[in-house]
Amino acid sequence: MRGTRLLFAVAAGTAAALVVAGCGGSSSSGGVPDVPMYEGPVGAGEGQVNVLAWPGYVENGSTDPAVDWVTGFEEETGCKVNVKTFGTSDEAVKLMQEGGWDVVSASGDASLRLIYGGNVQPVNTDLVPNYADVFEGLKMQQWNSVNGVSYGIPHGRGANLLMWNTDTVTPAPDSWSIVWDANSPAAGSVTAYDSPIYIADAALYLMATQPDLGITYPYALDETQFAAAVDLLKQQKGLVGEYWSDYLKQMDAFKNGSSTVGTTWQVIVNALQGEEAKVDAIKPKEGSTGWSDTWMIAKDTPNVNCAYLWVNHIASPEANAAVAEWFGEAPSNAKSCALTSNPDHCAIFHADSEDYWKDVYYWNTPTEACLDGRTDVKCVPYSEWTKAWSELRS
Repeated sequence: MRGTRLLFAVAAGTAAALVVAGCGGSSSSGGVPDVPMYEGPVGAGEGQVNVLAWPGYVENGSTDPAVDWVTGFEEETGCKVNVKTFGTSDEAVKLMQEGGWDVVSASGDASLRLIYGGNVQPVNTDLVPNYADVFEGLKMQQWNSVNGVSYGIPHGRGANLLMWNTDTVTPAPDSWSIVWDANSPAAGSVTAYDSPIYIADAALYLMATQPDLGITYPYALDETQFAAAVDLLKQQKGLVGEYWSDYLKQMDAFKNGSSTVGTTWQVIVNALQGEEAKVDAIKPKEGSTGWSDTWMIAKDTPNVNCAYLWVNHIASPEANAAVAEWFGEAPSNAKSCALTSNPDHCAIFHADSEDYWKDVYYWNTPTEACLDGRTDVKCVPYSEWTKAWSELRS
C-alpha cells in the first residue's frame, strides 16, 4: 500500500530458496491458522537470513558507506543477510505467500493478511531481549497481535500529515477540510495518496465531521459507512490535481506549484524544507492515519535462529536509531533516542510523545469481522476496498 518513503536509492539483493522446516511449541487460536511458536532457545545461526524489507530498512554500506547496520551483524552471528526490497504491501504479501523468506518488515495493511493467511508464526518475545525497550504504545496492537499473541517486533512509526505551500495557502490550515470540502480554495491543486488504504483517511474525516455515521475506527466500516467514505472520495476527486505514491513526484509537484496541499510524510516535509521549498505540515485537529511496521518471521523458516537474531538486532537501540534516522521515522526502541546523530530526531518525529499518537490511526487490514469490536454487523473487507479504489481511479 505504501510507496517507497526513503529519499535515497537502494540496491536490492537476492535471497536463496528455503526448504520447509517445523518449529516446536504452542499455537494460536480464534480463527488464526495453527502455526506453532518457536520455544527456543536461540542457538547458533544457520548461516543466512533471507529478508524482505522496505527500501532503507536493511543497509550494508552499498548505498552509502557510512550507513551500515548489517555487516557487524553478519560478522557477529555468521548469518549472511540476503535482502530483497519491495515497493508496496501487496507485493510483500505476495512474496511471502510464494515462500523463500525468513523475515519481513510488514506494514499494518499487510500484517493481518499474513497472520490470517498462515504465512507468519507467532513471535516468542522472551527470545528477543530488545523487545523490553520498545515503546509500550507499539506492543500488542491490532496489527501485530491476535488474541493476546504477538506476531512480530515493532520497527518504527509515522503519521500521515497535511502539507501545504505557505506562499499560496493562507491562512495556514488546521483541518483536513481543505482537501475534502467541495468548496475548497485549493481545488485543482490537492494531492492525495494513491492507495486503497486512503479510504481510511476519508473515514477519519467523516468520523470527526459526521458523527451520526457512528464511525469509531477508520478501518472498520460497515456497508453504510464505507459507502459514505467512497462518496466523499468521489467528491474529492474533483479537487485532486494529482494522486501520488512516488515521493519524488510529490516533491516535484510542490516545488513547481501544481500541488499546494495534501497528505504527506514527515520525511518528505524535511526534504522539501531542506531544499528551501515553502512548505509546512501539521497533524490536523481531526487526527490522522499513520503507519507502524513490524518485523515478522515466516511460518516455515529453516533459519529460525538467524531470524530471531536478526529481529533482536534490528530492534536494538543502535540499529533502530540508525534505521530511523536514515529512513525518516520515529524509532520503536526508547533507548534509540539517545543515539541518533541529530539530537532532535526523536522530537521531530514525536518518538517519545505517546500523547501525539493518541489520535493517529495506524494502517490496519480491514476484515469482515469488524475491528472496532462490533459483532452485530459485518464490515467491508480489504478486497472490497481494493475494488472500490480501482473503480474510483479508473
